[in-house]
Amino acid sequence: MPAVLIVDDLLSIHEMLDAVIQPTGFATAFSTDGEKALVRYKAEKFDVVLADIDMKPMDGITLLKQLKLYDPNCVVIIMTAYASTDSAIQALKFGAFDYLQKPFKVDELIATLKRGMDYRKVSTEHSTRSGVSAIKSTEIEQRMIGQSAKARKLIQQIKKLSAVHTPVLLVGESGSGKGTVAEVLHATGGSPEGPLVRIDCALSSAQSIREGLLGLDGAGGTWVQQAKGGTLLLEHLHCLTIPVQKELVSVLRNNGHSFRLICTSDEDLEKLTDEGRFNDELFYRVAALPIALPPLRERLDDLAILIKHFTRGAANPHFDASLVEFSEDAMAQIRAYRWPGNLAELEQVVSKIVSTSESRVITFQQLPLRLRETEQWPKLDDYLSGQEKQYIDMVLHACEGDKARAAKVLGVSAHKLG
Repeated sequence: MPAVLIVDDLLSIHEMLDAVIQPTGFATAFSTDGEKALVRYKAEKFDVVLADIDMKPMDGITLLKQLKLYDPNCVVIIMTAYASTDSAIQALKFGAFDYLQKPFKVDELIATLKRGMDYRKVSTEHSTRSGVSAIKSTEIEQRMIGQSAKARKLIQQIKKLSAVHTPVLLVGESGSGKGTVAEVLHATGGSPEGPLVRIDCALSSAQSIREGLLGLDGAGGTWVQQAKGGTLLLEHLHCLTIPVQKELVSVLRNNGHSFRLICTSDEDLEKLTDEGRFNDELFYRVAALPIALPPLRERLDDLAILIKHFTRGAANPHFDASLVEFSEDAMAQIRAYRWPGNLAELEQVVSKIVSTSESRVITFQQLPLRLRETEQWPKLDDYLSGQEKQYIDMVLHACEGDKARAAKVLGVSAHKLG
């Protein structure tokens, strides 16, 4: 029988919740404050915690944070009065599964508890796996090309997130590889046999988004139903209108446990949220595990290996494209270019040059005009600043984030490293 720990400082609430929850198949236990609840959670086994937000000496938000530190898979549902709804939404930022606004209806309570149980089951199944298998680890390494410090950091993040069910938000400039990362997370995640339903919010019409995501009654449209047991990928999430964002919150509350959610954005959603241009509750629901993808200009050490990778993928009627090389002057120019289109632009440039070249050595003159125009080159200070930052990042990575140790290697003060 699934067990619910109810945390509220009012005994009358205990009695009321016990009367409505037990008949539905849940065992109930009670605590009158957060401190006692934390002790009891550690001593006993509970599937869901139902906690009031306003308690002393430890309130519901603090309890939530402590529970998540002890058990990352802990499912916490926050109860809140109308006046503190904003605080409950903020609780989503710290990992709350959901919130209930008092006075809530019995069927709403039971439905939320059941969704929490379903989510707990899926999360536990993912976490009990021994991590990313050797085969999946190799697949990640093969798909995510790069050896720079930032590329290695990204690969390690992907390996960690492959074994969890929590929503992931991928943020980065256009062309930085967000779609590829999403595909890798799906392929190496807990349910790779399930479908990957990929929706581009920037290209889909308002009507198709409403029908595919929300459905006629807001309970989840065709795309949501298709994604069950797999992954729902929402690209360019920032392009959704505010009304659709608000309705999407309801869909995710009702269906979010049944698929892996991955969202991408070219813009900083946290900044948009602070400015009131993005729904705050939706942000906290999708941004539990954010990954920032570096632009290509910040990982120039990967250029050679990326060019080799894209060269092998091209086709040339005259010779084996994998034998193509770029001259020193061509590589110097490629390194100097700012690559506003990032990996997508590099792949397009390399593929086009290699497929049309009659020579196995690509020279400076064969590069597109936009790469050869000197006004596109960065100023010396900007270029050197970028190189300095890359080297600092590399040393920090080698020192496993130990700033004092990295500062000693670099011969600078730790203050310079932030």
